[in-house]
Parts: sequence; C-alpha cells; structure tokens
Amino acid sequence: MSSSPKSPPAQFSPFAPAQSSSLTPGQSSPLPPAQVAPLPRSTVVTRLRAAGCVFAEDEAELLVSAARTPDELAVMVEQRVVGLPLEHVVGWAEFRGLRVAVDPGVFVPRRRTEFLVGRAVELGRRTTGRTRRPLVAVDLCCGSGAVGAALADGLERVELYAADIEPAAVRCARRNVAAMGGEVYEGDLFDPLPAALRGRIDILVANVPYVPSEEVGLLPPEARDHEPLVALDGGADGLDVLRRVTAAAPRWLAPGGHLLVETSERQAPRAVEAFTRNGLLARVDSSDELYATIVVGTRPD
Repeated sequence: MSSSPKSPPAQFSPFAPAQSSSLTPGQSSPLPPAQVAPLPRSTVVTRLRAAGCVFAEDEAELLVSAARTPDELAVMVEQRVVGLPLEHVVGWAEFRGLRVAVDPGVFVPRRRTEFLVGRAVELGRRTTGRTRRPLVAVDLCCGSGAVGAALADGLERVELYAADIEPAAVRCARRNVAAMGGEVYEGDLFDPLPAALRGRIDILVANVPYVPSEEVGLLPPEARDHEPLVALDGGADGLDVLRRVTAAAPRWLAPGGHLLVETSERQAPRAVEAFTRNGLLARVDSSDELYATIVVGTRPD
C-alpha cells in the first residue's frame, strides 16, 4: 500500500500541458466554452459541497491552484464530483511534508500512517546510533512508496528498498522512491527482494491491507471504487497478509531489527499474537490524534 521529492516537478500533474497557440498576430479564434466562462471559486465550492465533499472550501482552493487552464479546472472539478479521490485528480498527496506522486488506481497514503513512519524514524535513528552504519530499510506493500520515501527523508543515511504486487503501484513508487535513492521491486511480499537482504533489514515497514473482506463494501466509494482491492482486503479477519509478513520477517530482519505494521485497535491483540508466535518481541503503539494503531515487533539480538 502501503515516496518522493520535496519539490516535485510539474509532471506530477495527471494532465498534459495545454497546446500552444498557432495563431498569427492579429488573428482571432473563438475560445472553448470553459475558457469563455471559467468556473468561479464559489461555484467550485458549491459543486463540491453538493457532491458530499466535507472540506469543500479546502478542496476548491487546491483544485483552483492546481489547474493551469479553465478547461483543466472544469475537468478536475467534474472528476472530483463523480467520486475520484482528490489525490488522483491532482496527481499527488501530501505526506509528512513531502509531495508524493499518486497515480490513478494506486492506494492513496493515509494521514494516520504518518504515525507509523514517525515511529520507524525514531527506531531507525537509534539503530544507526548503535551500529554506526547506513540503515537498511524495506517498505513492503509500498503502494505509491510514500512510507519508504518519508522514512528515507527522516533519516540521514539509509539503504532503501520497496516492493508491491500491483504493477501500477510499482510504476508510481519508482518515481517517488528513486528520488530518495531507493529501489522498487514488483512481486508478492518478500519474493522479489534481493536474497542478499536476508538477515540485514534494520527497519521493515509493512502497511498491509487490514480491512476484513466483509467490510470492504462499507468503505467510502473513493476507496472501494478507485483503489485496488489487494491494497484493502485483508481476508476474513483482516489479518491474512499481516500473518504472512510476520511469519517470514524473522528470516529477513537483522538481529535487533524492527517490523512495524499498521492495524486497527480491535485487531491489535490478535496481531500481537501473530508477532509473538513467530519469535518477535511485540508492543502496541497508538495515536489518539491520528486514530492510528501500530504493532512494533523486534527480532531479539
């Protein structure tokens, strides 16, 4: 699912640049309707609010500032009104101070996941202080690569790898993670990672899908209609992928290495059981402010 340059280039926009005019001086041509009557900001707010956008004013501000032409603004507003996630409309998401490219069909990084990254950065700094070498970090189920990129941004020296099973996510993550000097692989969990990483990973972040299958249909339309099911559906109790990650993680973690996984508060006790069953020392951390719950597992030295 669960990366990027701090000053993103213009190509993060999902729209092609406007065509340059071929008119000669003094020649005139009728403008398209959208250019004759550009959408006023108040109209954008009204349309977004009518479509159910809770933060209509903020979204309108973002759309107006992102659009380069009145035509483009009209298209973007229509896409948002019919339910396309705002991040897919503008082509990026803000995550821990980074502007992360997010392509259509790719899981949108959630603000609550910033809590997981914050804990990973803290643990990473302690590890580098102890080992005096670059940190080896892996972002599994990376989606856009936002988690890996933010982790690298928060650390001074890091050897970064990421992986996802979704081709669209891998293409997107490569744009973000490469900007941080990392590498992205396509495949199922640990399968595509270089074998040389076994027993060397200091920080393993895995923003696994954890929505129980029967609850996927209850998600907001933005998620269930526009994000890949594999990034949402965690199986019968939501913990299928988490169990697979915890089962394999001890073989990949360095002694004293950490695995961090996001989950829900009600799933946390069973998640901890999966960690401890596989020999990891587990604890639960949470943030009331971000409504976030994570499990941190450590491989004994």
